[in-house]
Amino acid sequence: MKVITQTTSHKNERGSSLIALMALMTIVAIFLLAAAPVIQQQQQRNMEEEAIYRGEEIAEAIRIYARFNNGNLPTSMEQLLEGVNIPGRTSKLQVLRASSAIDPLSPTGEWKLIKPNSREVLNFVRDVTEYNNNVMPGTSEPVLQRYVQFVVNTTINDEDDEDEDEDSVDGEDTEENYNGPFIGVTSRSRRKSVIAFYGIEKHNKWIFTPLLR
Repeated sequence: MKVITQTTSHKNERGSSLIALMALMTIVAIFLLAAAPVIQQQQQRNMEEEAIYRGEEIAEAIRIYARFNNGNLPTSMEQLLEGVNIPGRTSKLQVLRASSAIDPLSPTGEWKLIKPNSREVLNFVRDVTEYNNNVMPGTSEPVLQRYVQFVVNTTINDEDDEDEDEDSVDGEDTEENYNGPFIGVTSRSRRKSVIAFYGIEKHNKWIFTPLLR
């Protein structure tokens, strides 16, 4: 009779431990579910910070490339990766890291190249100017002044020329890349951002260009 009682007691203890374990697992699962959005948001923030860092490196590389090429702009990312010839040097000056040529926000890793007189540049300059209390932060690079003058002399309307519904479109920009001289790059990601870059909360609206450095 005593053996039966002990066995029953052990079963009850095991049952209680199992219930406690299940309760603990449930609490952990609830905690993980609650924390998931925060973790995901932090991961996106980290990628956005890296994208901004790489984008600014590209903008600086374009500035250096233009300086040592009589104001001519690069026509491909490969030209920036190859470096620039500088008088007195026997080897090219490397102006861009290979990792910066990859967009961390885009599944393809390809940056979208932006031509100098594009509506995208004008819209970005307008947004940055508004964010900067209506003062346009230009560049001091002499060879880029003609591009700055184009922006200054161009009337920027309050309304974009793009489709009204574009801001609500997510996903990836799959348009074929521009193959002429480019003044900057932007992400192909159309997702809403966590970081407000100059007050802009859309990845494909961030233009990394030496015109505003």
